[in-house]
Amino acid sequence: MPKIAFLETTNWEKDYLKKRPEFLSQIELFEEPLTLANVSQFKDYEVISCFINSQFTKDILEQLPNLKLLATRSTGFDHIDLATCQKKKILVAYVPAYGSHTVAEYTFGLLLCLVRKIYQAYHQVRETGSFSLEGLKGQELYGKTIGVIGTGRIGINVIKIARGFEMNILAYDKYPNEELAQQLDFEYVPFEKLLMSSDVITFHVPYNSETHHLLNREKIKLVKKGAVIINTSRGGVIETEALYQAIKSGQLAGAALDVLEEEGDIKEEQELLVKGGNLSSEKLKTVLLNHIFIDLDNVIVTPHNAFQTEEALENIVETTLDTIKSYLAGKPINIVSQTNL
Repeated sequence: MPKIAFLETTNWEKDYLKKRPEFLSQIELFEEPLTLANVSQFKDYEVISCFINSQFTKDILEQLPNLKLLATRSTGFDHIDLATCQKKKILVAYVPAYGSHTVAEYTFGLLLCLVRKIYQAYHQVRETGSFSLEGLKGQELYGKTIGVIGTGRIGINVIKIARGFEMNILAYDKYPNEELAQQLDFEYVPFEKLLMSSDVITFHVPYNSETHHLLNREKIKLVKKGAVIINTSRGGVIETEALYQAIKSGQLAGAALDVLEEEGDIKEEQELLVKGGNLSSEKLKTVLLNHIFIDLDNVIVTPHNAFQTEEALENIVETTLDTIKSYLAGKPINIVSQTNL
């Protein structure tokens, strides 16, 4: 029987796996992510399942001679060096759909908090006991135009929710689905037109070389004055400094961000101090700007939480178990396409 490791395992996952004893007896569970410091203890494993905090770089992959299947418990796989995996004939599997409703709902949760100033109202009452309405005037979503960037499962569910708010809907996708656009009554437009025409711009694309800084310092100049940005996809699709300058200048009314560029570097202040000397000046600037975002009144930052519901998390584990079971049966599923290289 091949050795199988589940990394970054939480207590609820351990409890959930107890419901599947046929797997629990085969899988070894580890709470920590895989790093250069501990990679040697995993050199005998044929199957490894990870989450996004394990960075499978070339250096790490070279030290895993027996690895045949790397199953990430996420939809994104930018923490994995796909080119090295292909060279070493390591199959990379992912979770293609687990929380399309979950993330779409969270997107609108962030949007409503931002435009209706729900957090400010809650914080004011809780911290000061004041029921003053001063400074809490918001805006309706009704009749506004939402621009949805990426019309995969999550983007489509965002469109369905937006329809309930009676918003006008524009969309951009590299591979538009015109049949779906007709069914759901939305319009595909060029990226630039979406930026110029939308009151709300929300990102639902994977992170790769093509989407890196999709919204950059040049493109952000096209954004309609007073618009708001929502990002629940990946931090790297937006250039941090460009976003900051657009908010600071007043071009953007605000932003709600569940993801940040270099977010792994800002989770611990102590770690930032240690790493600071090793970060490039550009990365260090991004990290510092991320901290500034957290303190801005018209920016909401949450800790990469959009995916996290009971239903979605259980779906992640079930999909991963199905992936491993299919691989062991010689019929691998949910494999990342080589076109993603």
